[in-house]
Amino acid sequence: MIASESPAKQRQFLNSLNPEELRALPYLFDFWALPHQIPPKGNWRTWVVLGGRGAGKTRAGAEWIRSEVEGPGPNDKGRSKMVALVGETYDQARDVMVEGDSGVLACSPPDRRPEWIASRRELKWPNGAKAKVYSATDFEGLRGPQFDAAWLDELAKWPKGSDAWDQVQFALRLGENPRQVVTTTPRDVPILKRILALSSTVTTQAATRDNRANLASSFLEEVEATYGGTRLGRQELEGVLTEEIEGALWTPQILRGVTTTEVGALDRVVVAVDPPVTGTTRSDECGIVVAGIKSQGPPKDWQAFVLEDASIAGATPLEWAERAVEVFHRFKAARLVAEVNQGGDLVEAMLRQVDPTVSYKSVRAVAGKVSRAEPVAALYEQGRVKHVRGLVDLEEQMRLMTFTGYEGSGSPDRVDALVWALTELMIEPARAWRTPRIRELG
Repeated sequence: MIASESPAKQRQFLNSLNPEELRALPYLFDFWALPHQIPPKGNWRTWVVLGGRGAGKTRAGAEWIRSEVEGPGPNDKGRSKMVALVGETYDQARDVMVEGDSGVLACSPPDRRPEWIASRRELKWPNGAKAKVYSATDFEGLRGPQFDAAWLDELAKWPKGSDAWDQVQFALRLGENPRQVVTTTPRDVPILKRILALSSTVTTQAATRDNRANLASSFLEEVEATYGGTRLGRQELEGVLTEEIEGALWTPQILRGVTTTEVGALDRVVVAVDPPVTGTTRSDECGIVVAGIKSQGPPKDWQAFVLEDASIAGATPLEWAERAVEVFHRFKAARLVAEVNQGGDLVEAMLRQVDPTVSYKSVRAVAGKVSRAEPVAALYEQGRVKHVRGLVDLEEQMRLMTFTGYEGSGSPDRVDALVWALTELMIEPARAWRTPRIRELG
């Protein structure tokens, strides 16, 4: 691809083109397109383009419509002649899909540019093809018309998504193989998951940064600094669909609100370790989590902060012990807490081999993982735990912890370490704080 060649090669290529070819070049999307903007091959009915903000989804949709309605020449027929353009509202469909910077009008060459007839909410191409604008909010308007192609923009945010989707499917009935493209930033909504589960659906996915050449560098720097490494960033910048698990102890709503950029001075910091059963490259991760607390006043006023997830995979006992001790000293922690159900005395032996003076406490799991995690999850519901940015892998495991167990593969070692850390900082001290008062009241 010429875009990946050196500037000298690019100049050589451009100098080889005649004036007519140079004028046509901006409109040859196959030349400029990013991989996620190119329709997958095969016999699909729905192409879903999942992407972060500014990832080029709108351009992909507009160019696909062009490829459907345009023929070899300006007046030649294309594959499709009746198209539905469906946005959340009429205004949004017009402003983004038709008249936007990456909309159909902006993408079309002068000799093939359709006419926008505002009174009819209709685009009309020189070859006779037409595209009509519809509102997903006013989905009843989709009853009656019929199409051979459709473009559905930002479907995941449609308030009546399922109803609007169903009406489009009933109308998509012209031609031999009517098809549609869905361009959207992902959200955990039933209709999007339903579409993605269809065997006739294909997907492409991209992050905001993949389209950096067409974005202001200040915008990209700002949003990545603010939202990078957060669950909201995974959705809005990475274009990753994060689903809510039924019965989850930590729901997406809870996790969306945990990130903070302000920690300040802490009264106590601990490092918690959940060692793997074995010490090979195929072992489970060794969960290592650092947390601190501001504990002035009664327990209801205490605030905990998860400061780092230093978990390590495929490590020998010596390697995870070195990691845990390094983190302990770096954060000037008061205590290193380690679960010893699997390793017993070996856990302490490994840690003291690295540093004989480390402040160490062993903990043994009596209750199951869920029972241990529930009191900690309750702290999150109360808004008493915050995370620094960048704990995406830990938060992903948290999302998969349910009332009936862990829904992910392997063991939730990061979550186990988190639970031990917050139990040490919040749960046990709160019980001790209350006990004398309960006795006095009794």
